Amino acid sequence: MVQRKPSRASDEPEDLAHVPLQAVLLADSFATKFRPITLERPKVLLPLVNVPMINYSLAWLESAGVEEVFVFCCAHSKQVADYLESSQWVKLTNFSVTTIESRNAISAGDALRLIYERHVIHGDFVLITGDTVSNISLTQVLKEHKERRKKDNNAVMTMVIKQSKPSPITRQSRLGTDELFMAIDTDTKQLLHYEDKSDLSKGTLSLDKGLLTDGSSISLHNDMQDCYIDICAPEVLSLFTDNFDYQHLRRHFVKGLLMDDIMGYKIFTHEIHSSYAAKVDNYRSYATISKDIIQRWTYPLVPDVQNFGDCVSKLGRQGMYRASDIGVSRSAEIGPLTVIGNGSKIGDKSKVSNSIIGAGCNIGSNVSIEGSYIWNNVTIGDGCVLRHAIICDGVIVKPGAVLEPGVVLSFKVVIGEQFFVPGYSKVSLFQQPTIQDSDEELEYADSSSTVAEISPIDHKPVFPDGASTPRTTEIQWGTEVGTGGTGFIWSVCEGGREEEWRHSVAPIPADKLAEIIQAYEDDLEVSHLNGGVLLPGGELLANSVDSEGDNEDSKDDSVYFEKEVEATFMRAVKENIKEDNVILEINSLRLSYNMTAADCTGAIFYSMMKLASEMPHSSSSDLQKNVAKVVATWEKLLKYYLPSLDEEIEVILKFEEICLESTKEFSPLFSQILHFLYTKDVIQEEAILSWASEKEGADEADKLFLKQSESFIE
Repeated sequence: MVQRKPSRASDEPEDLAHVPLQAVLLADSFATKFRPITLERPKVLLPLVNVPMINYSLAWLESAGVEEVFVFCCAHSKQVADYLESSQWVKLTNFSVTTIESRNAISAGDALRLIYERHVIHGDFVLITGDTVSNISLTQVLKEHKERRKKDNNAVMTMVIKQSKPSPITRQSRLGTDELFMAIDTDTKQLLHYEDKSDLSKGTLSLDKGLLTDGSSISLHNDMQDCYIDICAPEVLSLFTDNFDYQHLRRHFVKGLLMDDIMGYKIFTHEIHSSYAAKVDNYRSYATISKDIIQRWTYPLVPDVQNFGDCVSKLGRQGMYRASDIGVSRSAEIGPLTVIGNGSKIGDKSKVSNSIIGAGCNIGSNVSIEGSYIWNNVTIGDGCVLRHAIICDGVIVKPGAVLEPGVVLSFKVVIGEQFFVPGYSKVSLFQQPTIQDSDEELEYADSSSTVAEISPIDHKPVFPDGASTPRTTEIQWGTEVGTGGTGFIWSVCEGGREEEWRHSVAPIPADKLAEIIQAYEDDLEVSHLNGGVLLPGGELLANSVDSEGDNEDSKDDSVYFEKEVEATFMRAVKENIKEDNVILEINSLRLSYNMTAADCTGAIFYSMMKLASEMPHSSSSDLQKNVAKVVATWEKLLKYYLPSLDEEIEVILKFEEICLESTKEFSPLFSQILHFLYTKDVIQEEAILSWASEKEGADEADKLFLKQSESFIE
C-alpha cells in the first residue's frame, strides 16, 4: 500500500458522528474503443504496466483517505467481482470495497440510477472510472467543495482538471482525446461551458451571450484536460434518477446542468498542477499513461514501489524495470523505458526498447520489439519484428512474422509463420460483429456468451451463439493470418480509418501527418484572409463576427426545435400525457438542439396558441375562450418554463410574432389575451412594463400591440 494522505469526509468540529468518505467507481467502460479485447475481458482488468488498471484506481482512493468504495460492474461483472474478492483490497481494515452488479445497465447514467436506488451513498462522494490513474491529494478539492456547499446548495459537483495543451495541428491532447473547450468563471471557478469534439471547421465557437451579462470575468480554455475525477453531492444521483435522458456523464449530465437555468445547479472546477491524473480512454492514452508510469510521473504508483501481488520489479538504469526471475540472453539488447515481467525469457541478439513485457513470455532469438505492449504468456518466434503493437495473453507469433505499427492481437490469436500483419489491424478469435454498436452500448456480457472460454488445445473459439465453426463457410482457419495461424482480421468501418490512427499506440503515419499539416496551413491562411475568429490553437480574436452561414444554421435549429416541441405537445394532448412526462421529453429535445429556457418557453406557448386556433370557433369570443381553456389545462407546463422575467417577456414577444405572422386572427385579441395571462399569473406586471419600456424607442409599426394595450397597462 502507498502511504495514506490525511483526508476525511468531514472534519468540522460540529460534526458529532464521523461520516466515511465514499467513492463510486464505474468498472464498466460502456464503450467499444478497446474491442476486440474487451469482448473477452473487462477493460478495468486489462494490464497497465503489468498491473490490472483497477488497482491503480483503488490504490489511489485508499491513499487519498477514501474508506468505502462501491464498484459498479455490468459487462463481465463476474470477472470483476471474482478478481476483487480474491484481491488484497478485501483484506484491508479501514478500506472496504463492495461490488454492485447489474446485467441491465447500458450507460453510466443507468449505473448511477441503480446506485441511488441502493441507498448506499450518505454524503459527498468521489466519482471516478476504473481506468483512472492519479496521485493527487483530495484534501484541498474536498475542502473547496464543502465550503461552496455551505454557501450554495446548488453547487453539486467539482470537476478536477489539469492543463494539457493540445497539438495545434492534430487538435488532440497527448492522451489521444479531442480538443476540449471550457469557459470558467475566473473568480469563482464555476464551469460555464463544456464542449468536446468542437466543430471548428467554421472558425467559430458559440457561447451564450448571457454568460457575460453580469460583468463577471470569464476565461476560455482549449488547454485543459478533464481528469474524470468528480467530487459530487448526493443530489447528483437523484438528478440522474429524475432525468432518464442523462446517460453519458459529460455529454448529457454536465451539458444538461450547464444548460439548465431553471433549477440553477452549478458545477465548479479544481485545477491541479504538480500532481498526476489521467484516464485510459483509448489505445493512445493507454500507451501514454504507460510511459508516464515508467517515467515515474505517477509516483508512488510505479512498478518498484507499489506492489500489486507477486510482481516485484527492480529499477535499473535508463528507466529499465526487471522482475527478479527473468532470463535474458547476454547478447540481447534491452533499451531504455522497458519493463520485463516475472518468468519471461529473451533470446540471443533480440532487441527490446520502449516496451513492456508481461509475465511468462518467451521471446525468441533475433526478435526486434519497439514501443510495444506484450501481456502475459506470449510466445514470439525467432526473427519476428514488432513495432508499436499490443499483444494480449496467450498469443503466439510464429517465426519470421512482422507486425506493422498499430496492430492489436487479442487473446490467444496465432499469427502464421512469415506472415505480414498490416498496420492498424485488429485480430481476434471472434469474427467481427456484423452490426457495430455505438460507444454507449454494452459490450458482450457474461450471460450472453462464453467468450472467455477459448480452447487451449487448438485455439479455436467457442462462438457467442454456441457454434464451433465460423458463421460463414467462406473463411477457413489460417487463411487470414497465415499458414498455421488462428484468428480473424477485423475490417475498419467506413470513415473509421482516421479514428484508428488517431487512437492507436503507434505514432501518426508520416503521410497522414503531412496531410494534417497541409490542412492546418490551409486553414490558417483562410483564417487570416477572413479575419478568423478562433485559431486552431484556441486564441480568441477581437472584433469577431458570426458569419451569415452560422446564423442560418442557428435559425434552422430553432425552427426544427419548435416543430419537435409542437409535435411533442400535440401528442400529449391526444394521448393525455401528464405534464411531468412532457417536461422530460422537452428537456431531452432542449439538450439535443442546445436551446435555452426561453426557447422552450416560446415553443410551448406557440404550440398552445396553435392548438387554441385549431379548436372549433366561429367568433373572436370563441377563440378567446379556446385560449382560456388551453391555458387552464396546460398552465403547469407553461409556468415550469417561466423561471424568470426573461422567459415571461419571451411569451409576449412570441405572442406578437404569432399575431403578425402565423395566426393573424389573434391580432384584435392581443390586449385581452395579455390581460388574461396577467390575471392567471402567467405573466407578471414587471414583465409587461419591461416589454412596454423596450417598445418606447421602436418604430411606429412595431408599437401596434403596445398601443392596443395602453389602457390595460395604464
